[in-house]
Amino acid sequence: QAFADAWNRHDAEALMRFMTDDCVFDASAGPDVCGARHVGRPAVRAGFAEVWETYPDAQWRSPRHFVSGDRGVSEWTFTGTRRADGARVEVNGCDVFTFRDGKIAVKNSYRKNRPPVPA
Repeated sequence: QAFADAWNRHDAEALMRFMTDDCVFDASAGPDVCGARHVGRPAVRAGFAEVWETYPDAQWRSPRHFVSGDRGVSEWTFTGTRRADGARVEVNGCDVFTFRDGKIAVKNSYRKNRPPVPA
């Protein structure tokens, strides 16, 4: 929950304290089959910041979490307004985590492909 809370505060410093040194963030959107892959702390931090740059008011609401062994899932409803055109997004999604040594090694993000509501 502390990780989810840091996302809603747009607090990259707090988020990175949860991540391993060789962390991976697979964003839900991007040109590759995995979305957009960010590898290593500087790239992952930049990938996190890109989300807030695209959606300055981004929030992940109604979180539900579970962990089993070295894997975990967070389900949420994402809301945000795209900076580029003012379109509103509200969509369900989830993160699938892989943990190592008490930290997040992989954050693989997914969200439904729902069209934004025009401004």
